[in-house]
Amino acid sequence: MARVLIYSHDSFGLGHIRRCRTIAHALADAFPKLRVLIVSGSPIIGSFDFKTRVDFVRVPSIIKLRNGDYVPLDRHSSIQEMTELRASLIADTAIHFAPDLVIVDKEPLGLRGELEGTLDKLKARGARLVLGLRDVMDEPEALAKEWARKRAAPALEELYDDIWIYGLKEIYDPLQGIALSNRTRAKMRYAGYLRRTKPAALPVTFVNDLARRILITTGGGGDGEALIDWILSTYEAQHDTLPTAAIVLGPFMRAEARSTFEARAAALGLPCEIFEPRMEHLLADCRAVVSMGGYNTFCEILSFDKSALIVPRHTPRFEQSIRAEAAERLGLARTLPEPAFGTHGDIALMANALRGLPTQPPPSAHPIANILSGIDNIVAWSKPWLT
Repeated sequence: MARVLIYSHDSFGLGHIRRCRTIAHALADAFPKLRVLIVSGSPIIGSFDFKTRVDFVRVPSIIKLRNGDYVPLDRHSSIQEMTELRASLIADTAIHFAPDLVIVDKEPLGLRGELEGTLDKLKARGARLVLGLRDVMDEPEALAKEWARKRAAPALEELYDDIWIYGLKEIYDPLQGIALSNRTRAKMRYAGYLRRTKPAALPVTFVNDLARRILITTGGGGDGEALIDWILSTYEAQHDTLPTAAIVLGPFMRAEARSTFEARAAALGLPCEIFEPRMEHLLADCRAVVSMGGYNTFCEILSFDKSALIVPRHTPRFEQSIRAEAAERLGLARTLPEPAFGTHGDIALMANALRGLPTQPPPSAHPIANILSGIDNIVAWSKPWLT
């Protein structure tokens, strides 16, 4: 059986593991004799369903704070001790699994360089090494400084065989501003966004009439408090004039904030839950979407053709803001700016946006060729190494 190893460092939110899981399932569906193993640092990876022949190994979690610092989830260990432990576990797992194809999500050398030794060994054994990048990484100046510190460019030059970008060049070049050789640039291929479908397993229903509701989602929720507060404040002020909604807070939101938001939502009669591992069902069935514009939610907005309002965050990266600006420019969604830190959003502004959302044109009103071709291209590009 051919084997694919997918590395997902997972230090903040749900984006990395959800993207890697989507790719793993697509490859398993396309190649009946394939085994896929995901190595992840997500503390909640076990909450997701995985298809036959797709499995995961969880390494100890390191989390990224909003100021950009990394700390172990186990506060009794130092960041250096935890990085060394993760590196050892990853190396042992990868060598024993002996993959034919390795897909690394976003971090060329892994979190704090933990993957470098493993990649050297796997390349020497003939594995094909692929770096997978989302459509937007960060603003160019910030990314250039970060990648210089992490020695990313030499890794792309010397280690990787391919660089797959899960987006379109017409929307954004995630490596603009990075000094890359022509040889490295030649490795870059734009796959398109990753189309999502409704999973066979049904979610636990927390709302029965989702088809008439706007879905409010913050992804992982660790940076979603400002949006939820703005939404709830708007409904508290103008509930009778707004379309009804349902809220998913996210599993990484602070417990204190979650409790407060749940009580406020209950007082308004708005269904609210913390976490749903099958978000595709909710995105497919809702009337429209309000989100922060993370990569996976954006893919679902495109896949299920939903009218969307995006309120992107600006820290610790400008990724969501850049994506949201491109989406609005191309007619794929409407955006509102995130309120300044410590301030409340303009209620009248949000109320007008919510009232207009159900009749806002969906993404299909402004079609873009091959925008959802990501899965098909990844399968085609993987085939030489898996058959």
